[in-house]
Amino acid sequence: PGKHGGIVGVLGYGGGIIGRYCDRPDLFPNVAHFHTVRVNQPASKYYNTTVLRKICDLWDKRGSGLTNMHGSTGDIVLLGTTTDHLEPLFYELTHELNMDLGGSGSNMRTPESCLGMSRCEWSCINTQDIIYDLTQEFQDALHRPMFPYKFKFKASGCPMDCVAAIARSDCSIIGTWRDEIRIDQEAVKAYVGNE
Repeated sequence: PGKHGGIVGVLGYGGGIIGRYCDRPDLFPNVAHFHTVRVNQPASKYYNTTVLRKICDLWDKRGSGLTNMHGSTGDIVLLGTTTDHLEPLFYELTHELNMDLGGSGSNMRTPESCLGMSRCEWSCINTQDIIYDLTQEFQDALHRPMFPYKFKFKASGCPMDCVAAIARSDCSIIGTWRDEIRIDQEAVKAYVGNE
């Protein structure tokens, strides 16, 4: 059984660590504790290989090496570490990788967005800026559970809703077009004329 932020955690944070203990450590000593760590993913999940290597190296050193890159939570999920590794892992994550824990438990969960204007021609809003602003504004709610239940923000740059914000969040932000429809009539004529 696991409890978010109640059984184990890191100093000052109520969320981000999901305590996992085996009911029969006598039979399965290698998984006597197998805590899950949620890491706040970068906006639109952009990484370079250097950061990915650092995350993998850190997790090989401090955990099982098993990861779940962006499950339904959106977070980077690091599966399987022991209680004595939590504080050193947290220190290295925040001080050396410049990353933070994600949300878990009865708090705001890690906000998530689609690629937005960075890669999508259909995006009507800057989803990355919105998610960054929400993360900064609600940082305390992200790390110190204060709600009776979890709360999720997700942002999609257009009504296609690639990040499934409507289905997967409590507050979905969807970019929409707010102007006259613009049609380049000359381009349409050229297309019809097979030019």
